[in-house]
Amino acid sequence: MSRRRRPDSALLAPALLGVLALAGCQSVGAGAGAIAGIATGAATVNPLVGTAVGLGTQAAVNALVMYIARSQQADQQDTIAASAGKLPLGGATEWKITHVLPFGDAHGTLRVADTIPNPLADCREIVFTVVSGHRQADYVTTECAAKGSARWRWAQAEPATDRWGFLQ
Repeated sequence: MSRRRRPDSALLAPALLGVLALAGCQSVGAGAGAIAGIATGAATVNPLVGTAVGLGTQAAVNALVMYIARSQQADQQDTIAASAGKLPLGGATEWKITHVLPFGDAHGTLRVADTIPNPLADCREIVFTVVSGHRQADYVTTECAAKGSARWRWAQAEPATDRWGFLQ
């Protein structure tokens, strides 16, 4: 009677992790799903269980990556809006965001370019730069604060820009 030899998952996992490190954030879920699926399939000798675990892991990791990216995006927008909210028309300053996780940190400059008349909220147009790593880009957005409030918030959705990468 011949025995089936299982793949050595101890050797396979580090190889797949190395590929993940080179692939970037957009493929983290697929890589994690592949590792979990292969390891589970090898441990249970059942490819259906391995596939189910792999797909579930991929979905969970993708959701986590998107949550972290959206959270960092919101923090960056709030930082820019709060910095600009302290300035008068024509005023300029620098802004900076440092995240808990060691990626996505950015800084830049901003200027309050215009005020927008509105009976419900104080709104203004700001021009800002974002420097992230070796990349710099310029943007224009709108921020508003409810009448009588000192809390300025991002007021413009921008899913059509390349600024937020894979969040589009």
